[in-house]
Amino acid sequence: MSSPTEPAPPAQAPAGGPPEAAGPVVVLTQRTIWVIFSALIAGMFLSSLDQMIVSTAMPTIVGELHGVEHQAWLATSYLLAMSIVMPLYGKFGDVWGRRWLFLVAIGVFTLASAGAAMSTSFGELVFFRGLQGVGGGGLAILAMAIIADIVPAKDRGKYMGPMGGIFGLAAVAGPLLGGWFTEGPGWRWCFWINVPIGIIAFVVAYKALRLPSHHATKRVDWLGTVTMALATTGIIVVASWPSLSNSTGYDWGSAGLLSTLVATIVLAVVFVLVELRADDPILPLRLFKNSTFTLTTAIGFVIGAGMFAGIQFLPTYLQIVKGEGVTASGLLLIPMMVGMMGAAIVSGALIAKRGKYRVYPIVGLAIAAADLAWLTTLAVDTSLFVFGAMIFVFGLGIGLVMQNIILAVQNSVDPHEIGVATSANSYFREIGATLGIAVIGTIFTSRLTERLTDVFSQAGGAPGGGGADSLTPDVVKQLPEPIHSGVLNAYVDALAPTFWYLVPIGVLALVMAFFLPQLKLSEHAGMVARGEAVAAPKAGGEAELVEGAVPAAPEAVAVGAVTEGSRTEQHAPGGASAPPRQAD
Repeated sequence: MSSPTEPAPPAQAPAGGPPEAAGPVVVLTQRTIWVIFSALIAGMFLSSLDQMIVSTAMPTIVGELHGVEHQAWLATSYLLAMSIVMPLYGKFGDVWGRRWLFLVAIGVFTLASAGAAMSTSFGELVFFRGLQGVGGGGLAILAMAIIADIVPAKDRGKYMGPMGGIFGLAAVAGPLLGGWFTEGPGWRWCFWINVPIGIIAFVVAYKALRLPSHHATKRVDWLGTVTMALATTGIIVVASWPSLSNSTGYDWGSAGLLSTLVATIVLAVVFVLVELRADDPILPLRLFKNSTFTLTTAIGFVIGAGMFAGIQFLPTYLQIVKGEGVTASGLLLIPMMVGMMGAAIVSGALIAKRGKYRVYPIVGLAIAAADLAWLTTLAVDTSLFVFGAMIFVFGLGIGLVMQNIILAVQNSVDPHEIGVATSANSYFREIGATLGIAVIGTIFTSRLTERLTDVFSQAGGAPGGGGADSLTPDVVKQLPEPIHSGVLNAYVDALAPTFWYLVPIGVLALVMAFFLPQLKLSEHAGMVARGEAVAAPKAGGEAELVEGAVPAAPEAVAVGAVTEGSRTEQHAPGGASAPPRQAD
């Protein structure tokens, strides 16, 4: 199915004119691209690893720090911080250049990791997890934007596939390391490990990222930045209210809840009004006139809410219900990594070869939605083979979607707005994921606490004077019958039904994917289109910077695209039109 495209952003630089490049023009030889790519992979792996490394260690961490009722905040704080800073990194990267921002992101992430490792309370750990998210958000967004800067969309699938595979690798390497550290030197090494990796990534990025800097021509949209951050925080606080208030549900008579809700709505409205009037908005609302951007953003939000939430609690199922060690539970997630990496790499290669990207999100979402329904059948006696098949299929579906919708949105916008479009798309995906984790986490922990309380009440209290908020996998294993069986059933009864809430969300994303337009992939990298780089000949030599290098001829440099009907027209710097780019 193909749909007509709506007008995209005009074929000129954003408000204020294009930022002026400061410094030499880069010659994009193949060696230059691979060296830069290595730096991006190092940064992305650092960010992705930390999203998953806590998963297998979480039951032990929350048990030791007495935070079972608030365990969702270990993931929520990280994703909330990422959501807030993503648009900032994207916009500021477009305005000032991405090199120094990428280095700042690595530095913040590394320092926050050291703080998390030294935390002495659950509140401290949640704070430093949020600070890690501030750095991790920059690593994720800037890496994807830089790839769009140096690689044409028609070839980008070969690079986006491995970048998607990094998420799959981290999805398994993270839990494995988390399990090994928890059983060995201690869970704090889940954070200490980031320090040497961060230092190495910083050195590699400092040497490899030879990108131009810019001078801003408009004032920074600080009011939009503040209102967006406050509104985003309010959304998550409302979504997580039962956990924060230690209640089993929403008390709509609570003055705190109602005032937070009203303040969040007001801040969201103010943010929209500010963005409509800002000279150079953090989140240009005109992007939503582009049908590809709007659809991919909506799909990203929906799959964030529907897909990522359930993954967070699978290691808990393996450790508590199946009695697996933390390291073993990490190993048992390998099928998901295999499916995700395989799907991302193969689909990326096929897109680079055939120039078609639309079919992969459709197939991937159909697979993932069906798998969510399958996950509702999880039980105490579910075999590990069946569990492995479930998560393999899930990884297969996600691997076909995530990087390919980013490719689609980058291909549809003006090259001067690659960063802000990428970050805006990812922002809404992370908001969806944060909301999903907060809501599903609240549902899961509320149901779990209620069921565990019943189990211990019927048994006359937990052995050793502990309670539901102090359970760890080791403690559960030592519980006598019938308390042991009661605890296992409580976890399954709390977890499996939550996947039913996610199935309709997956189906909604699938329906939207059918309306995603198929545009011809651009033949020019973002930096070439903006006149910041020149593409080396096919047999290009060593990577180099050439002072005063002149960009390619106008007919070979597309700096913008205007879509109308089924046709896309590319414009050269002087206003000349390049050959039209047809929607297929």
